[in-house]
Amino acid sequence: MEGPLGGLAWEHAGTARHEGSWDRRGGNGDARGVAPGQTLTLLDFHGAGIIRRFWVTIAPNDDTVRCQAILRMYWDGESEPSVQVPIGAFFGVGFGLQQDYISLPLNETSGGYNCYWPMPFHKSARWTITNLSRRRIDAFYYNIDFTAYQKLPAKLLDFHAQWRRENPTTAGRNYTILEATGRGQYVGTALFMQNLRGRGLGFLEGDEMVYIDGETTPSINGTGTEDYFSSGWYFDRGPYSAPYHGCVVKDTTMGRVSAYRWHVEDAIAFHKSLRFTIEHGNQDDTSADYSSVAYWYQAEPHQAFPPLPAPEDLLPTIPPAPKHLAGAIEGEQLVTGATATGGVVEVQDMSGFGDQWSGEGQLWWHGAGEGATLTLQLPVRAAGTFDVVGFFTKAPDYGICQLWLGDRQLGSDLDAYATSVVPTGAVNLGRVTLSAGSVPLTVKITGKAAASSGYLFGLDALILKPATVP
Repeated sequence: MEGPLGGLAWEHAGTARHEGSWDRRGGNGDARGVAPGQTLTLLDFHGAGIIRRFWVTIAPNDDTVRCQAILRMYWDGESEPSVQVPIGAFFGVGFGLQQDYISLPLNETSGGYNCYWPMPFHKSARWTITNLSRRRIDAFYYNIDFTAYQKLPAKLLDFHAQWRRENPTTAGRNYTILEATGRGQYVGTALFMQNLRGRGLGFLEGDEMVYIDGETTPSINGTGTEDYFSSGWYFDRGPYSAPYHGCVVKDTTMGRVSAYRWHVEDAIAFHKSLRFTIEHGNQDDTSADYSSVAYWYQAEPHQAFPPLPAPEDLLPTIPPAPKHLAGAIEGEQLVTGATATGGVVEVQDMSGFGDQWSGEGQLWWHGAGEGATLTLQLPVRAAGTFDVVGFFTKAPDYGICQLWLGDRQLGSDLDAYATSVVPTGAVNLGRVTLSAGSVPLTVKITGKAAASSGYLFGLDALILKPATVP
């Protein structure tokens, strides 16, 4: 018998066993409640076995519960858990969110949470869930399917999962996903990244660095965070899931990414120790809130886990909303409907350059040359006479341009060259009388400064300030 299902025809050893929340009285009350502060025992089995499947669903469907209900697993009578993770994060999704995705060992599907990591134990298995939130868990449903054996080979290693968080990350120092001592193999990462500024994914420039058996120089050094998660270009196609890797959450407004990578085909073996780290930004220079779950197998004893923070520090960061100039027409909102005779027009996140851009973004025109034109549709809500104020970007590769509103040039030529990326501040472009509706705004590239390396153009915002006409 061959193929992925071929082994099902061979007789299996062991005895199928099950534990769950089913109603022991024979009725339909198949859920368990967990009061604030209460610990519920999910499994307490004595003997050898291998966990095959773990399923959960929870009510209320609440972000705080997923962050503050702690799942713990103890193998073979140990006093300290080998698994200690908030229940939502254990299933591979960060920020307390419930988000459907499918991978080989973990998934969330239509209200259900599923785990297929095999978990052997030699003498006993004890699992608990502790509700650290202020909300009662009204309904905690679960099923645990496992195979009981008389004895298991001693070489089978114990399953471990550990949650960590650093908020904020430390400038100049990698975020640590796992520090382990002993022998075993690392099999997976779920990483939850939050830009504390609320926009921008610059933390994805960070590389993973893995130190094995006491190395002082990492033997595994990556090329970028989304590269580690087997993706590219800041997850440019958005969220997706695959058997061994995926991006479950990509929220550019909140500056959030939740991604996973399972080392099923490329488990990282260690014989003495393992230190798995990752940069937050190219030089650990992005201030972020990082949390993670590391999954691995090892022989006991394991290194002590870091203590969990206070319950309120298990909750996700809510980033501040981007600041907008009062009355501004954002450059970003003019990208839709823009036409250019050359180059590319898109929204550029500017949060990595500071907090001086309205909405922390701009309209970015790049790839064009001298003589090219860009036409935007400027919305005018009500007819009137206005003083036009522009906010632009200067940079080492920006050009010189003229702006026209209808058939009238606005201001003088704008030289956007500077030795670094900086905002221009308010630029007075003159007074115009406009009718209500959409008015064409044209940008024409007329040249560049001698020191500039390009002809790029960036529009942060425009303000139509009603003029006081005598």
